[in-house]
Amino acid sequence: MNRRRSHDSSPAARRATGLLGAALLLGANPLAPAATAQETFTLPPIIVSGGLAPIAGEAYGRAGSVLTAAQIEARGLATVQDALRALPGVSVSSAGTSNTQVRIRGAEANHTLILIDGVEAAGGDGEYFLSGLETANIERIEVLRGPQSVFFGSNASAGVVNIVTRAGAARSEGAGLRAGGAVEAGRGWAASGFASVRGAQGGLALGLAARDDEGFDASGSGGEKDGTDRRTLTLSGDWAASEALTFGFALRLAEEDYAFDSTDFTAATAEDYVVDTPGQTSTREERSGEIFVELGAPGTRIAHRLGYELTEFDQSFNGFPSIDTRTEAVRYRLSYALDAAPVAEARQLLIFLAEREEDASRADPDYARSSTSVALEYRGNFDTGLDVQAGVRFDDNEEFEDATTWALGLQYTLPASGIRLHASAGTGVVNPSYFELFADAFGYVGNPGLEPERNRSIDLGAEFPFAAGRGAVDVTLFAEVLEREIVEASDGAGGFTFVNERGESRRNGLEVTARLQASEALSLRAGYTYLAAENSDGSKEIRRPEHEFSLGATMAAFGGRGSVSADLRHVAGLTDNAFFGDFATGVELDPFTSAGLAASYDLRPGLQLYGRVENLFDAEYSEVLGYVAPGRTIYAGLRASF
Repeated sequence: MNRRRSHDSSPAARRATGLLGAALLLGANPLAPAATAQETFTLPPIIVSGGLAPIAGEAYGRAGSVLTAAQIEARGLATVQDALRALPGVSVSSAGTSNTQVRIRGAEANHTLILIDGVEAAGGDGEYFLSGLETANIERIEVLRGPQSVFFGSNASAGVVNIVTRAGAARSEGAGLRAGGAVEAGRGWAASGFASVRGAQGGLALGLAARDDEGFDASGSGGEKDGTDRRTLTLSGDWAASEALTFGFALRLAEEDYAFDSTDFTAATAEDYVVDTPGQTSTREERSGEIFVELGAPGTRIAHRLGYELTEFDQSFNGFPSIDTRTEAVRYRLSYALDAAPVAEARQLLIFLAEREEDASRADPDYARSSTSVALEYRGNFDTGLDVQAGVRFDDNEEFEDATTWALGLQYTLPASGIRLHASAGTGVVNPSYFELFADAFGYVGNPGLEPERNRSIDLGAEFPFAAGRGAVDVTLFAEVLEREIVEASDGAGGFTFVNERGESRRNGLEVTARLQASEALSLRAGYTYLAAENSDGSKEIRRPEHEFSLGATMAAFGGRGSVSADLRHVAGLTDNAFFGDFATGVELDPFTSAGLAASYDLRPGLQLYGRVENLFDAEYSEVLGYVAPGRTIYAGLRASF
C-alpha cells in the first residue's frame, strides 16, 4: 500500500465591506490627485523573471502578477507572505509566524521556486519557508503562475516568486546619490535603511533591515509569545569596464532567531494540538549571491552573460548542530537577434542557456545532486499584434532520471476592442529529494531510480478593458495535472521506499482580477480564485482554499498629502489533516475574513508618517489546523527619502 508524502459571509465580512467606504471617506478629498495610481496585478514594462532574460510586460503571454514598492507601502504590507496573500492563484498558510508555505495553483509548496534577486532562496533540496521576511527595501515582487522549469529548472514546476530588492534593481536608477530609511513600532519594532550611488560607469547599492517582532502565542492558550528577530543586508554593485563589458555582483545576508511551540500527536482536539512551550528557539542563517560579467556592445545583435550563483542555508533548533545546505550554479546565456536589430530592440530573439548546478547537505556528504542543463527560448513580436514565447530544456541529472520540459506563451490584442487574449502551456519538474534518493535510516531505503515529478499545465485568459481604459478585468482558466508524484511504498521487507505514483493529481481553477481608477483620487481592486485540487485517489488536497476573494481601495487624502488604503480577504473551503488523535483527513476549517487598514501623511517632502492596522476586526481563524492567527495589531512609523 502506498502512502502519500505529507506536506506540511459572516458578520466580520459585512463589517469589513463597510470598512472600505468608511475608511476611505476619512480625510478624503475627491479632487486631490491620486496618491497611488498604479494598481496591483498590472505588469510593469519589464518582467525580470519572465524567461531566460527579462521580457517586456506587454509581450508576456503567461499568467503573472506584480506588486510594486509603491503598492506595498500604500497598503501597509510589512511581510512578503502578507503581500503574496493579496495575489490571485496563490495560497499562503502559516503555522505561527516562523513557518509559512506558499502554493501556486494548488500545487505542493516545494513546487514553487522562491528567488531573491533571481537567486534561489533555499539551499540544497528543501523548499523555502517564509519566516519574517520583510518587505523593507523591496522594489517589487513578481509572481509567475504555471510551469517555469524551462527557465529555472526544478522546483519551478507550478510557478516562481521572484523578490526583487532595491539593491538588486539599482542598475535601473539614474546617476546620483539616493538614500532613505524607515522606523516603526507596534508588535515590537523595525528599522531599515537604503543608500545607492551611481556614476557614469557603475554604482553601489546597500540595504539594511532589522525587525524584532514580539510575536504571539500560536497555541491560542495565552502563553509565551513566540517572537522573531531578523536582520538582513543586501549589497550590489556593477562597473562598466567599457561600452561592451560590464562586471557586477549581488550579495544577501540574513540571520534570524525565532521561538516556536511544540505539538502533541496524542491531543484529542485541535485546541490541544499546539502546546505552549517556553524556551524553544531556532536560528537560521541565509547567505546568497551572484557575480557576473556581461559582454555586448550597444547596438549589436549578440550579447553574452556569464554568472556564478551561491546559496547557503543553515538552521539549528534548540542549540543542536545546524542543518547546512548549499546550492551553487554556473550559467552562461547567449542572446541573438534574428532580425539583425540590437538585442534590446529585437522583435525576433533567440536565447540559449547552458547551466551546471550542484546542491548538497553538509550534514551528510552522500546527500548531493548535480545536473547539467541546456535550454533554448524563442521570442517573436509580429506586426499583427501577436507575441510568442516558446522554450525547451533538457536536464542531464547524474543521480536520477533525466528530464525534458517545454513552455509556450501567446498574447494577442484585438485592435478594435483592446481586449488582450493570452494563453500558455507547458511542463515543469520537481527533482527527488535527498531522502527519497539516498535514505538508509528509520526503516526507509532510498530509490536512485526515481524520475522527477512532472506537472502539465494549460491556461486560457482574456483581459477586458472598460471605463475608457481606466479599468480592466482579467479572467484566466487553468488546468494542471501532476504525474509521477513520489510516494512512500512498502519495500517488501517490513520497511519503506519511494516510488513514482502511476495516478494523476488534478488541479483546475479560475483566476479573476479587476482594477479601476474610479477617479483621480480613488483606485479600486478585486480578485477571486476558485480552485479544485484533488489527489490521485480523488480526495481533496489540504491547505488550498477552494474560494479566495479580495477587495481593496486606495484613495488620496489629507489634501493630497497622503493616502488611505483598505483591504479585505475572505477564505472558504480550506481543509487540513489532523496530525493528532484519530489522524482524521480532510478536516474542514472555518471560513474567515480578515481586513487591514493603512494610511500615510507627508509631513514634508521626503518625510512621511504612516500607520497600519492588521486584522482590523480581531478575527479568530486558522490557516493550519491547531495554529491560531495573530489578533489585531497596530503599527506606526516614519519613512524618509532623499
